[in-house]
Amino acid sequence: MGKKNIGIKIACENRKARHDYFIHDTYEAGIELQGTEVKSLRAGRANLKDSYCTIKNGEIFIEHMHISPYEQGNIFNHDPLRPRRLLMHKAEIIKLFSQTREKGFTVIPLKVYFKHGRAKLEIALASGKHNYDKRQDLKAKAAKREVQQALKEKQRY
Repeated sequence: MGKKNIGIKIACENRKARHDYFIHDTYEAGIELQGTEVKSLRAGRANLKDSYCTIKNGEIFIEHMHISPYEQGNIFNHDPLRPRRLLMHKAEIIKLFSQTREKGFTVIPLKVYFKHGRAKLEIALASGKHNYDKRQDLKAKAAKREVQQALKEKQRY
């Protein structure tokens, strides 16, 4: 384990994002959570599928991120799909806002993790892929896998 990954525990990941989007730049943001949301996140009961980020009034929010209610919680459990504010520097938010005004760019979440006990969200400035781009990526991945298998076979003999 590298020195960079010490104290990091991944809670959930958006694996489909790298398949559906070209990732141009990534940022780390804190998440403003309520009550039992942290316990649900630690248990890995979150889903980033179909979630996205919006910027309103100089603040950035994550929409449609599902955090399941905590089972041992009480009647004051949170709404699973509520918009959650992200904690970033104002300059970063302004930079993201100006870049998302360009054609085809959006801000998507990649993963939620705990870094030194605090919930963090990795977000990315991304642009959508076309179907032919996805096919090219799959072909390249398959070719790389075949090369790796051939090298493994060669080392065996």
